[in-house]
Amino acid sequence: MTPDARARTRRTAATLALLTTAVVLGGCGIRPTQVPVDAGPAPSRVPCEVAGENITPQAQPQGVPVRVYLVCASQLESVDRTARIPGGKAVDSRVQVAQALLDELQKEPSSPEHEAGFATYVRGPLMLSGPRKGDPSGTLRLNRQPEDLPTAALAQIVCTFAESRTAATDGSVLLGGPGEYAPRGYQCSAGAKERPDEAVPTLGPLPSSPSPAP
Repeated sequence: MTPDARARTRRTAATLALLTTAVVLGGCGIRPTQVPVDAGPAPSRVPCEVAGENITPQAQPQGVPVRVYLVCASQLESVDRTARIPGGKAVDSRVQVAQALLDELQKEPSSPEHEAGFATYVRGPLMLSGPRKGDPSGTLRLNRQPEDLPTAALAQIVCTFAESRTAATDGSVLLGGPGEYAPRGYQCSAGAKERPDEAVPTLGPLPSSPSPAP
């Protein structure tokens, strides 16, 4: 066999080997090129909206409509409920309203709220009292220091109080704790609603009210 014939034979053998390899790979289900795979539609966004017929699943007899802020999709979203606010003149009505709102925040979301993606970070027992001697008017004192609460829980409380009649005239919420620390003024800003895990805007420690003249 001449050198040219041997070269043609080697080229033919190599071509046949390549074709054979392609057939084998094709039979194994291996494709030479990648084909995009349709994984289906992207997961739908958490609705953060309770169906109309279930707006007040935790309603109580003789209650009043209230609005509280829960966490949904990493933001604060409002939920309408019905809360029972006890009457009587022995306790400041402002404190009663604030305590009723705080009680609602401490409740686990109802089934419809949970299905809509709502959660609460406010854990009890949390109780409120009115201002002490020397506190600015409108101060609410918690049985825990506000700064010790989870940031999202404090944001829930501040925004819930800020949109009720428990807030000060400038819209801030004056909160203190059980210790001797001066109360602070907290604000429910747009950023607090969008990013409740970040520090809630504060006015800083508030000066004590002057003691009445003897």
